[in-house]
Amino acid sequence: MSIQPVLNDVAAPGSDRQSVVSFRDIAKDYGAFKAVSTMSLDIRRGELVCLLGPSGCGKTTTLRMLAGFIDPTHGQILIDGTDVTKVPAYKRDVGIVFQNYALFPHMTVAKNVEYGLNNIGMKKKDRRDRVEEMLSRVELLHLQDRYPRALSGGQQQRVALARALALQPKVLLLDEPFSNLDAQLRVRLREDLHGLIRSLDMTTVFVTHDQEEALTLADRVVVMNQGKVEQIGTPEEIYDAPATRFVAEFIGSCSLLEGHFDNQCGFLSDAGLALPVTGRSGKAIAAIRPEYIRKADEMPGAASYPAIVEASEYLGATTRLQIRLGGEKLLMDARFPVGQKPNPGDELSVAIDPAGIRFVPAKT
Repeated sequence: MSIQPVLNDVAAPGSDRQSVVSFRDIAKDYGAFKAVSTMSLDIRRGELVCLLGPSGCGKTTTLRMLAGFIDPTHGQILIDGTDVTKVPAYKRDVGIVFQNYALFPHMTVAKNVEYGLNNIGMKKKDRRDRVEEMLSRVELLHLQDRYPRALSGGQQQRVALARALALQPKVLLLDEPFSNLDAQLRVRLREDLHGLIRSLDMTTVFVTHDQEEALTLADRVVVMNQGKVEQIGTPEEIYDAPATRFVAEFIGSCSLLEGHFDNQCGFLSDAGLALPVTGRSGKAIAAIRPEYIRKADEMPGAASYPAIVEASEYLGATTRLQIRLGGEKLLMDARFPVGQKPNPGDELSVAIDPAGIRFVPAKT
């Protein structure tokens, strides 16, 4: 029996909002090394955009070019339609929250938040009102007289955020904002941050290597690798419709089957697993997420295959299995009753949900 995959192309989100940030053929070279290859990107007002990728991919360099800390080798950066490529950082009207928060240790919480307002010459009463407003938003007004050393990591992060937002910047930049926090606090604070940014309708660009942060917070994700943009899209597009092999491998877990399209059996993997697909030709890679490989009894009427369990890993809500099917190794997520989890060497009847099969180019 054949399994016919259905490719659900997801259209890019439409918006009539004006672009606040525009990269125009921006690039950064260090001699022969291309830290960021030529890229163009428009970021709309109120949009949260994540620069995502492994260490050394160019995401922080891109953020620092937008902040004005690094000059691009070529290209333009526009903020609200104004070319700021040669404008110094302090004149760009951006707020920045650094990875280490960079709070002044000799200043109280209130003085840290007030610092930038004093530099722009805001009147004392207005400064006091703005500080109280920002500290109330991050729920730290009761700690305004404390010094950074007396705060937890999460509290310091919120002070840094309040300081950046106090200036009411056109763009908020976040550089790995949760990397110094423990797992539970990281989840709670990113939820708080997301709600705060939404309430302020703040245009935000943030850098992370954490896929969960990107998929949870971002309106759009820019996946970068070795200085190049691999894909730009919504979290759903990035996860469900990866454009390249790198994106399929980097975002979540995925089984990749190299092969080609055959007139008789559709897609044929190099190891001999056939997935009947029509209307395609040439070499390709089939990408299948583990949640789309299921126990056969969960998909009545679908083609089933005998598989051998090679390894299993208990993840709490599900069990991650590595199975061998038709000469291929695949990952599978499934739930099993207590005491019935399969062991290595056990046979298992499985089916592949056709809606979960995607194809990416072989040469990526």
